[in-house]
Amino acid sequence: MSLRSLFRRSTRPVAVHDVYAQVVQQARDTRFFKEMEVPDTVDGRFEMVALHAFLVLRRLKGGSRETSEFGQALFDEMFEDMDVSLREMGAGDMGVGKRVKAMVQAFYGRIAAYEGGLANGSEALEEALRRNVYRGVEVEAEAVRALAGYIERQDRHLATVAPDEIVAGRFAFA
Repeated sequence: MSLRSLFRRSTRPVAVHDVYAQVVQQARDTRFFKEMEVPDTVDGRFEMVALHAFLVLRRLKGGSRETSEFGQALFDEMFEDMDVSLREMGAGDMGVGKRVKAMVQAFYGRIAAYEGGLANGSEALEEALRRNVYRGVEVEAEAVRALAGYIERQDRHLATVAPDEIVAGRFAFA
């Protein structure tokens, strides 16, 4: 991290920070880790942030230039936060860039998997969740179904929220 990056002002709208904070707050809901058996690990927490960011970005997709730019700013905010978090956890400067790049690639994979899962029904979404969120961890089928149902409900809810409301930071998860 350069000294310039420590002292520069963000040019992102305050709403980007607010929306990202909502994404993180929702992702930290203890129900995911207790009731839906998401592993309460660094990876499990990343998966939940990625999932909620995906839902917001999905809603913004195909909108105006402003919503597209907001979506990019939200993406940037998320991965800058991941960078800072890795450094705070003690990852060395040399390895952080590679780790963040791997996280970005993983996120793109999640987007494709969850888009496909939402387009092809609950079973496809459950399979995407097993591969990504649960990654080989043995969990009850009901936990996976509950998480898939949650995602479907959030997706339907966000479809009722005007993109301009998200860009203004005036929305909430269901």
